[in-house]
Amino acid sequence: MALHKPHLSFWQIVNMNIGFFGIQFSFGLQQSSMSPIYKYLGADEASLPYLWLAGPVTGLLVQPLIGAMSDRTTSRWGRRTPYFLIGAILCSLGLLAMPFSPVLWMAAGLLWILDAANNVTMEPYRAFVSDRLAPAQHSLGFLTQSAFTGLGQTLAYLTPSLLVGMGLSRDAVNSHHIPYTVIAAFLIGAVFSLATVLWTVRTTPELPLEPAELERMRAQPKGWRHTLAEIGDAIRHMPPTMRQLALVKLFQWYAMFCYWQYIMLSLSTTLFHTTDPASEGFREAGLLNGQIGAFYNFIAFVAAFALVPFTRRYGPKLMHSVCLALAGAGMLCIPLVQTPALLFLPMVGIGLAWASMMGNPYVMLAGSIPPERTGVYMGIFNMFIVIPMIIQILTLPLYYHAWLDGNPENVIRLAGGLLLCGAVAVLFVKVTAAKAQPEAGAAMVAAPH
Repeated sequence: MALHKPHLSFWQIVNMNIGFFGIQFSFGLQQSSMSPIYKYLGADEASLPYLWLAGPVTGLLVQPLIGAMSDRTTSRWGRRTPYFLIGAILCSLGLLAMPFSPVLWMAAGLLWILDAANNVTMEPYRAFVSDRLAPAQHSLGFLTQSAFTGLGQTLAYLTPSLLVGMGLSRDAVNSHHIPYTVIAAFLIGAVFSLATVLWTVRTTPELPLEPAELERMRAQPKGWRHTLAEIGDAIRHMPPTMRQLALVKLFQWYAMFCYWQYIMLSLSTTLFHTTDPASEGFREAGLLNGQIGAFYNFIAFVAAFALVPFTRRYGPKLMHSVCLALAGAGMLCIPLVQTPALLFLPMVGIGLAWASMMGNPYVMLAGSIPPERTGVYMGIFNMFIVIPMIIQILTLPLYYHAWLDGNPENVIRLAGGLLLCGAVAVLFVKVTAAKAQPEAGAAMVAAPH
């Protein structure tokens, strides 16, 4: 990689991360709409985690593989760009098809395709930020990605309510009981997914590789066996900071998967006293979930930029701990709320944590990994997201009735407790400071806020 990476202005960093908006709009649609879609198509409540298996399994398989492949790619379009484009096209096709699923197995199968496509795009995108920015701008780059996560998911959650406000009936459904507001949201997401990635590719070309680096990459053995061997070697030599963050991510991602799967059912039980997918109360709970989800993602959008100076002053470790603690307390309060308007208070803490989750762990990681292995280590690091999700999927149905009384509200309480555990665990992580660039690095310390 180029020895002296040019200092980018704030708006240049925004341009390079706009593609992340489309990726996260897609993820927001999944988080807000997949459990309702499964229920509309006849899924059993206790089995919902199994139907979410697509995301973590595809992430586990795809992210480290794509990360390692992009580290070795020397195409005329760059190292990461081919993966952006292929993933965005497949993601758009998946979003177009999903809301028209006539049966449960088709929706579950399309989620596998959609998640694989999102992972193909997202993993090289993480490495792209590290490739393109000097260490002094890493915090701004990753927290800008976090901001676009918040903005993309805000609009994804809010789109059905906005469509209702524009005159589309909240009760209009197709023959499979899927509301037309949900169908329209997925069609909008298909456009955003491809258009935003194309914007980033057009405005922010990759840096050319140094001749010596290019020669080293071309001299590496080719083929899938060597790629897998590279992943295995990277795991064996994983930096200590990365190993310590694994426990933090176990707590936080087990918790977030619990939240996404059961928050709508919790709201429909607490506020509308129903889990019947054909009832008006269930549809009202869906719109309310969209509104509070949009709110916490908007908080994440604003907080991502606001956290930059605090992260620089107090460090990503302390800031992440504080944000996780606030989210844990907020989730413990959600089942106690009996008035919809009061739900927005705990969402502030969840929004702060969501901003931190999508930025600060990567800030902690970036200084500890070798630049030539950025892609593969970002892929392995994201395994620490999907492995907790797989554990959650395989374990929660086993104790949903026995320990949680078959009550979705108790799943949200469990999520709150796990986030508090994560807030404690992150305090024990030993962070390695990123090394400043020689010469040019000195001029890059004062990145814009």
